[in-house]
Amino acid sequence: MNYIKNKIAAVTIKTGVLAVMLLTSCDKGFEEMNINPNAYTQPAVGPLFTNSLIRTVGTGTNDRNRTNIKFASGIMQYHATLQNFWYGEKGIVNAQTGNFFETVYTSHLRELMVIIKETENKPDLVNQNGMAKIWRIFALHRVTDAYGDVPYKEAVGAPEGKFKPAYDKQSEIYPWMLQDLEAALKQLDPAKASFGAADVIYNGSVPKWKSFGYSLMLRLAMRLTKVDPAMAKEWAQKAIAGGLIQSNADIALLRHAPNNENTWNWDARELKRESLPEGNQGLGLVKMGKTFLDLLQANNDPRIPFYMTLWEGNIDARQGQVIAQTTAADKQKALPNGYDPNTIATAIPGWKNEMLKELSEPNTATIANFSAPSIILSYSEVEFLLAEAALRGWGPGTAEEHYHKGIRANMESSTLYPNSSVANVVITPAEIAEYIASHPLTGSDEEKFRQIHTQFYLAHYMYLDFFEAWSNWRRTGVPNLQTINYPLNATGGQPLRRLMYSFEEKSLNTASVENAIKNQGPDLYTTRVWWDKQ
Repeated sequence: MNYIKNKIAAVTIKTGVLAVMLLTSCDKGFEEMNINPNAYTQPAVGPLFTNSLIRTVGTGTNDRNRTNIKFASGIMQYHATLQNFWYGEKGIVNAQTGNFFETVYTSHLRELMVIIKETENKPDLVNQNGMAKIWRIFALHRVTDAYGDVPYKEAVGAPEGKFKPAYDKQSEIYPWMLQDLEAALKQLDPAKASFGAADVIYNGSVPKWKSFGYSLMLRLAMRLTKVDPAMAKEWAQKAIAGGLIQSNADIALLRHAPNNENTWNWDARELKRESLPEGNQGLGLVKMGKTFLDLLQANNDPRIPFYMTLWEGNIDARQGQVIAQTTAADKQKALPNGYDPNTIATAIPGWKNEMLKELSEPNTATIANFSAPSIILSYSEVEFLLAEAALRGWGPGTAEEHYHKGIRANMESSTLYPNSSVANVVITPAEIAEYIASHPLTGSDEEKFRQIHTQFYLAHYMYLDFFEAWSNWRRTGVPNLQTINYPLNATGGQPLRRLMYSFEEKSLNTASVENAIKNQGPDLYTTRVWWDKQ
């Protein structure tokens, strides 16, 4: 890993500094003379935390474009393409599978380690320390969900000189994450100062960090329903008792602005740059996936105009004039997954490339707008998980009550996005009420379970949170994804169950990777992580 190289370099520098200090120890007072009184001598943890939040939400091609979009959105068949570099959709092996692993350990955790070290065992900084630890769990739970066994103990607190961290079993990582999360939450103290404005998610609000942390605990707990139901129940009930996100006002999100590339929503930026450039005039790389649109249409879903448009609606200069028409639900058409320019005619007879212009694209006026917020953990997700918990007898209220709250919360959260009040695009209170009335939670517990998680799947497109939709699908099996029979497919036509380890990591930390493979199984897309029990 690059971070290993960086640590080696840091230790080398420190050794050199030590040698100089020993050689010059006779120069009494020399150190004092060389201290700049106008420079910081300790890390400024506020700016470090700001940077960590922004990096972890996603600021680069490696984690957003290659992982969230090219892998996860394709796996979940939200999007479709005729190109074969949409690796997740077609199950093609590519070195980019390791990009997320590299980014988490070299970027997402970097500032956090400094913050935690600088605030540890300092009573006045308990909130800064606790918030950094909660955020560290958020970063690490995604990487273990993607790869399975990964460095945890030697990644969260490795001593200097740990250049080749051991990989921990996911069966150990999950209990550790839950315990570490609980400890971090217990140390939060509303009576003490926190990061304030440096916290670009909650502006330093201790109560909101608590509700976020307990909501994250609920997510982690529900991951374990198939592999350890007793542990899942225990931690789900702890999360509920601790206090969860209660409304859309508590959503964990990062706001963006259209000023320049540094402040854009990176998912939107990557979709527009590579997949939906205006010059392509409807012949862009990505279209809406048929699995997804079929489900929306079968449910007569009012989110269709909000989610997608015909290509003219994605031309910035024309959006204001045409978006109400180009988003009409009855005009939307999707591309089936798993085809290329040579094979698509087997699915759509008489196919010509110009027909791409008739197919729907992600709506860059709304959910894929540069100013759209990045949703980290939503109120609707909390309610859908509570619906499942109630169905299992683990939590308060009825499953249907939480199910309907989840649907309502998701549709109402559309107001967080640009152009949410435009005619036809707007999701009205009447539409929400009608949708809820037409979607009672009925049937057997298994049927109710599928209804809950079908709505989970439909809702997560609002947030372009393909990663969490993928994790939830692996646990629940909802929705039914299409088999992808493609010549270069490495999964036998089945959706990916995990990502493969970084090629660089295999080279630099060979023994640890080989040990993980021995424990977990082959380093393949089809190998299931621990909690993804068949």
